Amino acid sequence: MLGIMPTAEALSKAKDLGLDLIEISPKANPPVAKLLSFDKFRYQQEKAIQQQKKKQKKVEIKGIRLSVRIGQHDLEFKAGTADKFLTRGDKVKIDMLLRGREKANIDFAAEVIKKFLSAVKTPCNIEQEPKRLGSFITVVIAPKT
Repeated sequence: MLGIMPTAEALSKAKDLGLDLIEISPKANPPVAKLLSFDKFRYQQEKAIQQQKKKQKKVEIKGIRLSVRIGQHDLEFKAGTADKFLTRGDKVKIDMLLRGREKANIDFAAEVIKKFLSAVKTPCNIEQEPKRLGSFITVVIAPKT
């Protein structure tokens, strides 16, 4: 702590010590500055950013593909996979591919999706309602928070 001093005097002290004058808080009255090596300051800033990134949880979107003609056991197996993804904290995108005449029976496809969602045991929110995109029907679910 060197106290309040003019900028020119602070710069000359930094030069004498072989350090840099770094302005820490420019909006404070008077502005706050430190005498230290700029390389060391930049290194500390990068370390702080890395620590913040480490604490963040990346949410991935995992995909599960269904068919209109899926069997009951396959449906339950894929629901178990969706449970695993949801318990890890990932979102799950459920795609149902409609081929040929299946495109005409959208009600039947919606029923299969409802069965799948009821087979998922982990509590979840439907982020995107069933939506038809070309020959796909897509639903996105996320774990309840």
